Amino acid sequence: MEGSSFSAYFERLPLRRRRLLQTALAGGAGATLASALAACGGQSSSSSPTGTEGNFPSHPKWNFVFINHVTTNPFFVPTQYGIQDACALVGCTYQWTGSANSIVKEMVDAFNAAIAAKADGIAVAIIDPTAFDDPVNRALDAGIPVVAYNADAPAGSKNRRLAYIGQDLYQSGYRMGQRIVSLVGSGDVVGFIATPGSLNIQPRIDGAKQAILDSKAPINFVEVATGAQVEEELSRIEAYYLGHPNLKGMFAVDAGSTQGVAQVMEKYNLASKGVHGGGYDLLTKTLQEIQAGNLDFTIDQQPYLQGFYPVIQLFLYLLSGGLMVPSDTDTGLLFVTKENVGPYLRTQTRFEGSSSKEQLVPRS
Repeated sequence: MEGSSFSAYFERLPLRRRRLLQTALAGGAGATLASALAACGGQSSSSSPTGTEGNFPSHPKWNFVFINHVTTNPFFVPTQYGIQDACALVGCTYQWTGSANSIVKEMVDAFNAAIAAKADGIAVAIIDPTAFDDPVNRALDAGIPVVAYNADAPAGSKNRRLAYIGQDLYQSGYRMGQRIVSLVGSGDVVGFIATPGSLNIQPRIDGAKQAILDSKAPINFVEVATGAQVEEELSRIEAYYLGHPNLKGMFAVDAGSTQGVAQVMEKYNLASKGVHGGGYDLLTKTLQEIQAGNLDFTIDQQPYLQGFYPVIQLFLYLLSGGLMVPSDTDTGLLFVTKENVGPYLRTQTRFEGSSSKEQLVPRS
């Protein structure tokens, strides 16, 4: 770097980096311009180890509040890992709060508390079509950016959240319905749903029902509620099967109910009797039952990203003074079957919530 261009570069640096650069250059004969630039976060042609906060300018340690509807549900373990990793990357903190039992009032109370505490950003699972409209308005009016994750306000809603990060729920349900038709063909089929009406899962079962109707297949599809807690879901699924032993298919639209379906399929050896089953998410038991042949499929919606992306989008919004407006982000849909379940089970990772360990996972 020429002397004049270096001087211009030096003057553009923030004060903190100028001091670091001065210290590095004064460190002795072994100090080079490249090493000095690396020490203060400037550009260099040589590579350097990655660290927290990347090359971002100095900024407040912003705190982001995540408001969840089932705070202790195992589905959201990888979501919380995603939040933790993103916060470590950009030098921020977070709070995980809401309701353990999908009680909207508890979530709204947590939202109001976050506004009162002057949170720097809020991410909320919008599971009710109208209950979060007012809190979102008051947060935005107070200068607090709000994004939805995992569940979004319905189309045409007056909710002003800045973006939605999560799966296209209705479309994923529609594709599941198409798969049900291809697997079952005809007969009685049950669709289990933890909390009917909740916007994180109701669109899925609506999509599944519509796909079955559109197919004109002679399938009698019934929707059954299971509850918000995993143990409750299992007992209700088992009770329903025992009362309807002629079922041709058992499917679910949430993680806990899917695991429950898998366990009942295994207990009564239903796959060998021609009964099909499937559902959502990556709980370890669900993946094991797919590998064992007791469950046909589960759908991966990448829960880790539903924590990671909101942090990054809120951070960039604040860092840019509002220029980097959060954008809708579809976290995807992948059918996990016996053919591709292997990698999920061979490696325990934070991305599926099966391990808390930070690790580099080699591509198989």
